[in-house]
Amino acid sequence: MSGSGSPTLGIDGAGLRVAVVAASWHEVIMEALVAGAARACQEAGADPAIIRVAGSFELPIVALECAASGSFDAIVALGVVIRGGTPHFEYVCSGTTDGLMRVALDTRIPIGFGLLTCDTEEQALDRAGLPGSSEDKGAEATWAALMTATTLRDLRDGLSG
Repeated sequence: MSGSGSPTLGIDGAGLRVAVVAASWHEVIMEALVAGAARACQEAGADPAIIRVAGSFELPIVALECAASGSFDAIVALGVVIRGGTPHFEYVCSGTTDGLMRVALDTRIPIGFGLLTCDTEEQALDRAGLPGSSEDKGAEATWAALMTATTLRDLRDGLSG
C-alpha cells in the first residue's frame, strides 16, 4: 500500500492481537514507524504488543516465533535498510523480505510488511509518519495486516463474500 491511491480502510480489529516486531537501527525513523503501528491498532480496536529486535535481518525469526506461539492474529514487521556502498543492502532486503513471506505462508498468520528499503535517509524519513512526512508506513503496514487478519477470520468462519 502506497500513499498515492491507498484505500481508506475501516477495519474492526476488536479482539485481534498484533505483534509489532520492530528493528532498532535508525531510532527516529523506527520510533515513528512504531507509533504509526500503535496508532493504527488503537484506531481499529486491536491489542498491540511491541517487540524490539536488533536489526531488520532479525525480523523473520522473531516473526516466526510470534506466529508459532499462537498468541497473535497478525504480525507487523517494521525496519529500515538504507542503501550504502556495498551489496549489504541487497542481501538484507532480499533475505528479510523472503523470510517474512515464508513465515506468513508457512504459518498462515498475516504479516504487515513495513520494511523501508530506501536509497537515502531522507526517503526513509519521508515514509516514517513524522510531521511533514508524505507517508506513514508503520500505520499502512498495520492496516494491511489487520485487513488480512479479518479477511482470514471471515473465510475461516465461512462468511466470505
